[in-house]
Formats: sequence, structure tokens, C-alpha cells
Amino acid sequence: MNQLAAGLLFLWATSATAQIKAVSPKTGAAAANSLSSPGVLADGYLYVSGQGPHHPDGSLPPDTPAQIRQALDNVKAVVEASGLTLDHIVYLQVYLEDIRTSAQVDKVFADYFSKSAPARAILGVAQVPEAPLEITAVAVQDLTGLKAVHVPGEKIEKGYAPAVLTHDRLFVSAAQGKDPATGKVPEDPTAQVNFALDRMKSVVESAGLRLANMVFVNPYLTHEIPARIMNVEYAKRFEFGNTPGRATIQVSSLPDGARIAYTGVAVRDLAQRHAIRPKNMPPSPTASPCVFAGDTLYCSAKSGFIPGPNSGVYAATTFHQAHQTMRNQLDNLEEAGMKFDEVVFTTVYLDNLSDAPLFEKVYRKFFTAIPPARVNVQQIAPADRKPSEDEQYPDLEQMSLIAVRSHPQQ
Repeated sequence: MNQLAAGLLFLWATSATAQIKAVSPKTGAAAANSLSSPGVLADGYLYVSGQGPHHPDGSLPPDTPAQIRQALDNVKAVVEASGLTLDHIVYLQVYLEDIRTSAQVDKVFADYFSKSAPARAILGVAQVPEAPLEITAVAVQDLTGLKAVHVPGEKIEKGYAPAVLTHDRLFVSAAQGKDPATGKVPEDPTAQVNFALDRMKSVVESAGLRLANMVFVNPYLTHEIPARIMNVEYAKRFEFGNTPGRATIQVSSLPDGARIAYTGVAVRDLAQRHAIRPKNMPPSPTASPCVFAGDTLYCSAKSGFIPGPNSGVYAATTFHQAHQTMRNQLDNLEEAGMKFDEVVFTTVYLDNLSDAPLFEKVYRKFFTAIPPARVNVQQIAPADRKPSEDEQYPDLEQMSLIAVRSHPQQ
């Protein structure tokens, strides 16, 4: 190999590996471990792992407002370790074991984000690793084009915005299934679903985009909303086989008595949007396995479901289901020409948080380079683990992910 070729190869290799970078504060509660990085920088964004409410010394603040502040301080420590500030945060996900504290989240956010207004979602869940709450975040490196999006004629809330535009994406806050005229939640599940979808649509359109620009959507619903009804109404809003990636998650509760909410990410330039579907997955009216936003790949939640003929979940334990989950996500990544070393963030949903060591025993085998940022959560009470008549088992774990191409498309 001549000297010029060797130099070009070196530059290519360093640029490829430098694109994904782990971030860890020198001190603080957000300590690095072998399974997750406190933060990961990739493709112009910082992904922050779930941060709990404890001080760096492990102690818990005495009351809920102080706990919320400490969790945000732990997020802030990761953000600042990457060279960014609170003004760079564009999206936060707040997991609460007691949804009644959501009003206190509003007050703290109004003070904490007095200059900037990120998008956000608040979810009531059964359990998080550091009770009673956990917060994840996404921050953008380049502030060019950064703008809070508001629906014309609506009151502007303090501390968060309906959506936030960056130079290339739109981050959408949780859009609830409530009647906008009255603020009330109707009894009819179909009406709730459509109010939530209408809300998401109006927010996206206020940013000058369309639902077709969505690359990933999280429908969060309580047990009062039948998944069948949600899927029927949802499918009407998107092109068959070209839907966003999706993680449909049942949660314990939502703020203000809502029973369904949608949050997600859109790409500003449709030319940068490209859906990925492995050959063993038929086209779906509700979810694409993965969708690119430029060089960032958003992948739907996968479980231990075996696709194809006689499909289903046939493994009885979290440990064994996790193997199939990782296989399913590997199918997605390989179809996109990617690998697990390019994953920058994972969201892990467990039927029982006590099963985390079983899941992690499998999980750790797949990440040999920089560990992704991550959040673990048990969103509802554990399921009955008995098999059905055809020997199928309930999902005991699910995982969605975000990955970034280490060889950017030219």
C-alpha cells in the first residue's frame, strides 16, 4: 500500500470511528458502566441515558420537586460534559412512578427551562431503576435553525413546547387524546385516538411538515384503549408499507387523565427519509421496522416474537426471549447495512424490572465497542406468564433503538 493510500485509509478510519463518541461526566451520579454510556454523541445529536433523582453520593433528595431537579441536574451534567448547555436540549422523556407528581414536573420545568423550551413526554410507569423517576434527553450540537413550534392561537406553556425544530428534524411532545375545545377526555376510545392523532398532525403541520415526514412514533396508551382500535385509526393516517418506525407501549397512566398520547420524531427533508424492511417482515399498515432520517436510523420496538410462518413468542423466560429480540433487531440493522456497534441509544421495556440481569446477560454480548446510551423501564404491572393454548407466551421484554451510520451517505 502506498503512503497516500495509507493516509486516506487512516483518515477514513478515524472519521468513521470519531462519529460516535461516548460522553461521561468526570464526577456525578451519571457514572459509566459496561452496559451503557451516560451519553453518546452521534450525527450531531447527544443521547442521554436515563438519569435518576439521586445525588452523586447516592442520597435521595427529601421531596419530589428536589428529586425532579436532581434528575435534571444529572442530565445537565452529561450534557455539559459533551460541551453543550441546557439550551441544546430538544427533547426529554420523563418516567414517573406516581403520575400525580406530573404537576410538580410542570413547575420545575418552567423554572429550569426558563430560556429554552424543549419538547417532552411524561409517562406514568410501574417502576424505574432509581425510584421514583427517571429522565432521558436528546440534545442537538448545532443550534442553527433551532426553534420552538407552537400551534397558532394556542396559549404558550412555560418550560416546554409542543415541538422543537432543529436544522434537520422535528421533535414532537406528547399529543394527548383530549377534546381541544373542552380539554376533556371523551369516553369513546376511537374519539380519544383521533383527538391524539389530530393533535400530532396539527403540531407537525405548524412546523411546516406533514405526517409523512415522521420517522418514528411512540403511541403510549393505558389499558382503557384497545390496541385494535388504535391501530385501525392510526393506519388511516400513513401510507401502507411506508409508516414510521413505532414502539407501541402500554403505560400505567398519563398526565391529566389522558389514556393515549403520541410523541415522535420527523425529518425536515423527505429526501432524507427512507424506510427499511427485512425480507422476513411483510409490509405493515402500522409500522416500518426502521426508518432513516439522514444517517440516523430509528428502529421499532422488537420483542422475542419469531416472524414468518407459525409466528409468535415461544420462549418462556426473559433470558430466552431476549435472544430473539436481538436477532430481530440484527435483521433490521443488517438490512440497513449496519451493525450493533453503530447503535447509540436503546429503550428497554421489561415485564418485571427484577429481570434486568437476565436481559442484560444477553444484551452485553451484542455491544463490543461503545455501549449505547440506554433507559430501562417497567411500564406496567407484570403479566401472567402462563402459555396460551398454542404454547405462546406474553412479551417479557421489548427494545427499540437508534443507530447512526459510521459511513455517512454522501
